[in-house]
Amino acid sequence: MAITSMTNAFSIEGKNAVITGGSKGIGFGIATAFAQEGANIAIIGRDEKTGNAVAAELNAQYPGRISFYRADMSDTKSCKEVVEKIIADYGEINILVNNAGVGTNGDFLDMDDEMTNYFHCVNVDLNGVARMSFFVGRHMKELGKGGKIVNISSNAGDVASRAIGMSAYCTAKAGVNQFTRAVGMELAKYHINMNAIAPGYTYSNLFNELSEEAVAGIARSIPTERMGTPIEIGALAVYLASPAADQVVGTIVTIDGGHSLGIY
Repeated sequence: MAITSMTNAFSIEGKNAVITGGSKGIGFGIATAFAQEGANIAIIGRDEKTGNAVAAELNAQYPGRISFYRADMSDTKSCKEVVEKIIADYGEINILVNNAGVGTNGDFLDMDDEMTNYFHCVNVDLNGVARMSFFVGRHMKELGKGGKIVNISSNAGDVASRAIGMSAYCTAKAGVNQFTRAVGMELAKYHINMNAIAPGYTYSNLFNELSEEAVAGIARSIPTERMGTPIEIGALAVYLASPAADQVVGTIVTIDGGHSLGIY
């Protein structure tokens, strides 16, 4: 149903949201934004200690129910079981944010003969999105209330990065973009909106090991002269998960300070 005013247009209060990779970096920014907006959240990750600590931290500050679940996005059985567990605990899932992902190390031709890094990255970053979208999307269809699926892609899905070891990551994120368009079109008839966010350089724990000079150098390559922040990605995810975005389907929203607009 289309919104008729701005009253509660951006509200996700009381909605049940699943966020994969929600205990660190961009995922934590999204979880924080959702918690601040009153959503109930199921955070999925592999690090139980960190995940439980984050859930406890958010539970202490915000009114919604926040829990942690351990699962492996590279394993279909694990994804199916965690979705079933969350449905049993929460009753239903209204929002899915596919954020979990990994990178690669080393040039493409320097990989081992099994191309382990390449296939692992694609299996998590692209196939993990498909697995979770399948099981949660099927639940949303059966529930008959519609829903929102937000995939976290990257501007590397549109432009090839000069960074070493990014070939698998770029390929996987390009796949996420096209998956979002194709599956988003299929799901629309069930009032399930699938869209994607494509961040650029976003300051998080991944940059803790870089020197101030290195971070400043990255910032100089961005038209806005700064990296993004996880909460900014979270704010955009809240919009795409809200009633205000009911007519947004199969769209990839880039949020990178203009970084992908020019040669870098």
